[in-house]
Amino acid sequence: MTTSFDSFQKRRLQSSYVSVVVSIALVLFMIGVLGLVLLKSTKVANHFKEKVVMTLFLENEVADKNIKSLKEAIKKEVFVNKVVYISKEDAAKEYKKDLGEDFLQFLGDNPLKNGIDIYLKADYVTPEKMSELEESYTKNKFIAEVSYDKPLVKLLTKNIQRISFWLLVLSGFFGLVAIILINSSIRLSIYSKRFNIKTMQMVGATKSFIRKPFIWQSIKLGLLGAFIAISGLGILIYYVDKYIPTLELLTDYAALGYVAGGIILIAFFITWISTFFATQRFLNLQTNDLYY
Repeated sequence: MTTSFDSFQKRRLQSSYVSVVVSIALVLFMIGVLGLVLLKSTKVANHFKEKVVMTLFLENEVADKNIKSLKEAIKKEVFVNKVVYISKEDAAKEYKKDLGEDFLQFLGDNPLKNGIDIYLKADYVTPEKMSELEESYTKNKFIAEVSYDKPLVKLLTKNIQRISFWLLVLSGFFGLVAIILINSSIRLSIYSKRFNIKTMQMVGATKSFIRKPFIWQSIKLGLLGAFIAISGLGILIYYVDKYIPTLELLTDYAALGYVAGGIILIAFFITWISTFFATQRFLNLQTNDLYY
């Protein structure tokens, strides 16, 4: 009879552990997917931002040495990602290619100006910062005009802010769901051992002594769930990269490292906190309250 009861208790305990691991793995998998979306969305947004060009059109009488000095000075600025000098002859060739005819034959003279295209770093592609740069460069005696697509910059900034806001809201929601689900699973697991906890306490064991094995056991289950979640995420990334290679998921080692590390840290932190408070609750209960 005792052996049968012990076997039943062991199976129930194993079933409880499996449910905890599965719950943790599923929640962490969802968090991992969301984390990857957040990181890649930032990278995609930065990619589009860094395609925005600010063009400095130069005065006609500016000497080549002054153009070279100006170009070198711009390259050293912290906000510059890349600088490209386009002479008015090269610009005329591009226009000719786009129009499909030689407009210089009609005009007789090249009305275009030499220009310097500045590709800014993503952090500086905002309406406010680009307006400041425009004002600063307009004061330069070598520069006749500063041009960039203002409506595009405003639209890009607005959409990125909107998407970032909703992704953060979604992240907060999933984070809360993760805490609730993992906490509930661990509490149910510890609930089945509430009489063991109270028995140990009654024979003189300290709260920290009782709590320690439960915390370590939960952390192990959490790390196992994290490993399963990372494995599942790896499979998902492999197939997504196979069919959408432009996302470069497999080659973005930094993003993969952040996501994997984040999953492990979340698993460790939530299981530790949840187990601590769950055991604390049963440690503070009176013996009669254990039956309710």
